[in-house]
Amino acid sequence: MADTVTGAPRADGRRPGRVRRGRTWGLSACGVALAPSAVLLVVRLTGLDAGTPFAVPMVLFPYSAVVSVLVLGVVAAVPALRSRWTVPVVAALAVVQVGLLVPRFVPENRDVPPGSPQLRVATLNTDVGGADPRAVLELVRTERIDVLALEQLPPGGVAALDKAGLGALMPYRELHPEYDSSIYSRRPLSHGGTTDSDTAWPQTTAEITLGGRTVELVAVHTYYPLGDADRWTRDMTSLASLARRGGPDTVFLGDFNASLDHAPMRRLLSAGLTDIHAELGRGWVRTWPVGHALVPPMVQLDHVLHGSGLAGVSVSERTVPGTDHRAVVAELALLPS
Repeated sequence: MADTVTGAPRADGRRPGRVRRGRTWGLSACGVALAPSAVLLVVRLTGLDAGTPFAVPMVLFPYSAVVSVLVLGVVAAVPALRSRWTVPVVAALAVVQVGLLVPRFVPENRDVPPGSPQLRVATLNTDVGGADPRAVLELVRTERIDVLALEQLPPGGVAALDKAGLGALMPYRELHPEYDSSIYSRRPLSHGGTTDSDTAWPQTTAEITLGGRTVELVAVHTYYPLGDADRWTRDMTSLASLARRGGPDTVFLGDFNASLDHAPMRRLLSAGLTDIHAELGRGWVRTWPVGHALVPPMVQLDHVLHGSGLAGVSVSERTVPGTDHRAVVAELALLPS
């Protein structure tokens, strides 16, 4: 009887044992790459990030979708990795993730009648007053900002902005540096104050008249999930309660320490608010962190949200030296009542 050579080369010249090892290593690498994506998808679908440590990695959900799409391309292109289960499983993961992201990239195309009263607003976390006051002044001037919400602005930051000349451009203000957020305005403000709700610190509020109607402003700064995910969730829940009590002419703007993939943010939006970036189809904006040579902006923590009485016209981001957040500049139009 002739001896059997178990490791004889295949037709393509490769030995079966080497092919099996390559397949095993390839599938293992794909599994390692997809494991975080699968976990984040489960968290996204179940809302497990609310009040838990999952709130921190949840900001990376869009990146996990990109990873799933790339792995799908690999398993579909490499014959050794294709099987009757690898491609369908990876495809299902990628399709569900991408499906959750797609709506924020589709503009709503709301009908804004010509001549509708418009309001230009901006929000900036000053990083405990580190933002260059002259750059803030230039932002207000060049972008023709009507309302500016500033977070993490201490008394020293207020003094620096006054010295730079912000008072000449925005003489109306509701300042609460002791509570972490303040509002500046070109137009008269009324009913200024702070919220009486279960947040880490009160949120600054004021009202402005636009087109004969009253628009309520809320300058937002929540606690951060890395420090206390439960405290952050309670902040977001309180904001949702505040939004439900408010009317359609409401603007929430500031540092929410949340992305559109966080369950508490989705609950806030379901309370009658619209995120202007998603409304205009700009669903993957990165406002934090900035100012680091080796770390580019990765996630969106800063938002402008508005009620149903308003519509988004435009939105953009601006870098201000001295702070780790980008400013968000938005133009809103008042819709007919």
